[in-house]
Amino acid sequence: MKYLKIVILLFIINFNLNAQDQSQLEINKQDNILYVIKNVNIIPMTEGNKVIEKATVVIHNKKIQSINDSIPVNAKTIDGTDKWLIPGLIDMHVHNLADIRMSSNYPTKGATLFMDNQDFMLLYVANGITTAFELSGRVEHFGQRNEIINGKVIGPRIALAYLVDGGDSGNIANTPNDGRQTVRLAKQQGYEFIKVYSNLNAETYKAIIDEASKQNMKVIGHIPTIFKGNTKEAFVPHFGMVAHAEEFSSQTDEYTNEVAEEFAKLAKDNNTWVIPNLSNLVCIANQARSLDSVRNLPSFKYVHPLMQSKWIVSNQYNKGTSPERVAYFDSLVDFHISMVKALKNAGVPMVAGTDSGTSGIVWGFSLHNELELLVKAGLTEEEALISATRLPATWLEIEDKIGTVEVGKFADLVLLDANPLDNISNTRNISGVFVNGKWVNKERIDNMLSDLAEKNNRNKDKYDWNKRREY
Repeated sequence: MKYLKIVILLFIINFNLNAQDQSQLEINKQDNILYVIKNVNIIPMTEGNKVIEKATVVIHNKKIQSINDSIPVNAKTIDGTDKWLIPGLIDMHVHNLADIRMSSNYPTKGATLFMDNQDFMLLYVANGITTAFELSGRVEHFGQRNEIINGKVIGPRIALAYLVDGGDSGNIANTPNDGRQTVRLAKQQGYEFIKVYSNLNAETYKAIIDEASKQNMKVIGHIPTIFKGNTKEAFVPHFGMVAHAEEFSSQTDEYTNEVAEEFAKLAKDNNTWVIPNLSNLVCIANQARSLDSVRNLPSFKYVHPLMQSKWIVSNQYNKGTSPERVAYFDSLVDFHISMVKALKNAGVPMVAGTDSGTSGIVWGFSLHNELELLVKAGLTEEEALISATRLPATWLEIEDKIGTVEVGKFADLVLLDANPLDNISNTRNISGVFVNGKWVNKERIDNMLSDLAEKNNRNKDKYDWNKRREY
C-alpha cells in the first residue's frame, strides 16, 4: 500500500511537471515559426519614412528576415491587405508593478505580494508597446525582465534606470562622494541608466552626472528643486533627458510662452532631450475634479485590484481638492502645451513617455493618450510616431535593434487596421502585435484582456490599499 501511494504521488508530480512543460512549449513554440505578412503597407519610420505599399515581410528567428523578397516554403501567412505595419511602440517613462514586500521585514522573508507577470505585461502587448523604460528600477524588475527574456512571459523589452535622490529615504546621496559611489554601485548591479531626482543638492547632482559620464551611463530625471530661479545651472553636460515637462513648470511661477522658450533654449544648448508627458498632468487635473475620471476609465478593469484600491482610496490629487487646485493644474496643462511648442520650435528631440503607474495612468493604454495629446499640442502625426519609435531607440542606444521596420532588426511590430499618419488615434486600432518575433493577434489579445478583467473583478475584495501592510 505504501509503495502504491509513492507511485501515485510520483505520477501526480510528473503529470504536473509535464503540464508546466507543455505550457512552456505553448509560449515558446513560435520561436521557430516562419511568418510572412502579405500585401501590407509599411510605415518604416526611417529617415525619410517613405511608405512601402503592398509589401511582403518575412519574419524568422525573432527578426525581420526580408522585405519584398522571396517567400520561404511553409511560412505562416498573415493577411496585411489594407493594414499598416509600424515599429513596436516605446514608452520612455514607466513604473512597473513587480513582486514586493509591504509589511515589516526580517531576514529571509522576501516578497509578500506577488504579481502575475503575464497579466501585467499583457497591458503593454495589447497596446503594441514592445519596449518600456523603467525609471525606478529595483532588483525585482531584473527578475521580471528575465522572465520575458527566457520566454516564460510575453512582454516588452525593459530598460532599467536606478533612481538616486537626496534626503533620508530610498536610494540616497547627500554628498558628491556618496553620489559617485552610488553610480558605481548601480553600474555594478547591472543598471543601465541613472535617474536623478528632486531632492538632490546641487553639488551631489553634478557629481552624479559627472560620474555617470565616466561610467558610460546616460542620465535622465528631474531638475532638482534647489535650482529653482537658476535653472540654467542644472543643464550640465551629460544631463541627457528631462523626465517630464512638469520639471520645467516646477522651476518657475510664470507660465508664459517667453519662459517656455527660455527653458527650451536651455535644453537645446545642452543637447538635453525631453519627455513632455502631457498625459500625466491632464490625468491629474481630471482626478482633481472627480475620481470618476479614474473609475470610468475603460482600462481600469485591467489594473491589479490593489492598484485600483490605491487610486481610489489614497488618491493624492483628489484629496483636499478645490476649485483653486483644479485651476492650478489646468494652468500647468496649458504651460506644458506651450513647452511642447517651444521645444519643437527650438529643435529639441522629444520622446513619448507616460509615467504609467501614477494614479489613473494605466500601463500601455496611456501611451495612445500621450500620442494624441502631442498631436493636439502641435506635433504632426509622423512626429508623434517618431517620438514613440525611432527617437527612443536612438536615445537608448539600441537603434540598431529596434525603432524602425528594416531587415535585420528585431521583429517588434504592430499591425494596424488604419493609417496612423492620417489620424494618430489609429494606433489604437490594433490587428495584432509581434513581440520579439512572437505573433499575438487581436482575438487572442481580446480573450486575454477579458480573462484578466474577470480575474480582477473576482479578486477585487481581496485587496485593500489601507490594509497593504498586512500583505
